Parts: sequence; structure tokens; C-alpha cells
Amino acid sequence: MTRVLVVDDDPAIVRALVINLRARQYEVDSAEDGAGALRAAAARHPDVVVLDLGLPDTDGVDVIRRLREWSRVPILVLSARHASGEKVQALDAGADDYVTKPFGMDELLARLRAAVRRAEPADGGDVVVETGTFIVDLAAKKVHRDGRDVRLTPTEWHLLEALVRAGGRLVGQRQLLREVWGPSYGTETNYLRVYMAQLRRKLEADPSRPRHLITEPGMGYRFEK
Repeated sequence: MTRVLVVDDDPAIVRALVINLRARQYEVDSAEDGAGALRAAAARHPDVVVLDLGLPDTDGVDVIRRLREWSRVPILVLSARHASGEKVQALDAGADDYVTKPFGMDELLARLRAAVRRAEPADGGDVVVETGTFIVDLAAKKVHRDGRDVRLTPTEWHLLEALVRAGGRLVGQRQLLREVWGPSYGTETNYLRVYMAQLRRKLEADPSRPRHLITEPGMGYRFEK
């Protein structure tokens, strides 16, 4: 199920979006300011962010820049600012699309669906990744082993997903920490050791000699089929 983070300080807009999104089977979180948006994005890992620029504690463009330091989540700006220069500034900061207020709900939902589609793996990409021990279904956000679903915590899943999507490339410790735990994390390498050990216990045939979740000492981790 697609998770949407709505960031706006207008309760009426938030309420309208939450009602319409949940009616269409989206999971919805909300925040009323920039600090809350960054906390929610780090904790909840939304699939798309709907962001107002006129926030009470900071400019929405700054929120976009902060998110882009560690996340590739699609960002759909929803703002009363109509000037082309401000639209360009938001898009240059990393927003994926821009809708001006007042807005039509149907158009907004169509733009949201398009942003989510663009973020999905391209045709021909590996949506289902198979190893000799387990199968990762990126689209369904599930892992199967021995014909059964493996129960992963949200943090375990996001760590595994980040490694699988890297396609065998080394992912640095700092990058993983920021992508999985958020922008304020960069030195807590003990988190990685703990969660990688948990993933290996659940997925590797021999957790003490992993074949798929590989540590590159002092540098980071990689996923190998």
C-alpha cells in the first residue's frame, strides 16, 4: 500500500487530503511544519510527499533540500505561490512536480499517481530479485524464503531494500544510515551492525558466513545475488 506524507499547516487542506487519499486505499501521515515533515519522513519512509511551501517554521524549499540530502522520495509541491521563479526554485531544489492552490482533487491525485509511477523500477528492471536462499519482491515489499513470507520490521525492510536497489554496488555506511534512519544519523554504525545481523539471521543460510549481505570492512555493505 502506498504511503503518503502530507505537509501543510492548513487543517482544512490536510483533512481533505487525508479523507480523499484514505478513500483510495493510501496510507497517510501528516505534518504541519518543516521539522515535523523531516521527522515523519525519516520515521515513516513515505512513498511520496505532498508539500506546502508556506510552512510556519521554515520555507518548504529548505525542506526539499534537506530531504534530498538523503532521500529520493517523490515530492509533489502543493502551494499558493504562482510565480514561475518560485516554481523553478522548488523544482531545482529537487521537487518532482508543482500544483498551485486552489487545486482540483482529481488533478492532484493524478499528479500523485504519476509521481509514484516514475519512482518505480523501470520496465525491465529487477522488481523481483532471487537469490539461492530467498526472494525479494520490491514492488510488494515482501521477502520469501522456503515458500513462506519472512516477517521483517520496517527498518529491516528499508535497509534490505536500499542494498538490493543498489544492484551489487557498495553502499557506504553514512549513506545507508541517512537513507534508512534519516538525515541526523551519519555516525551510528552500531545500528548497521545490529540490523545487518538481524537480517542475516532471517535470510542467510549461514548467518556467520553470509553470501548475499556482504560487509566491506570500514566502508559499507553490498547485496550480492
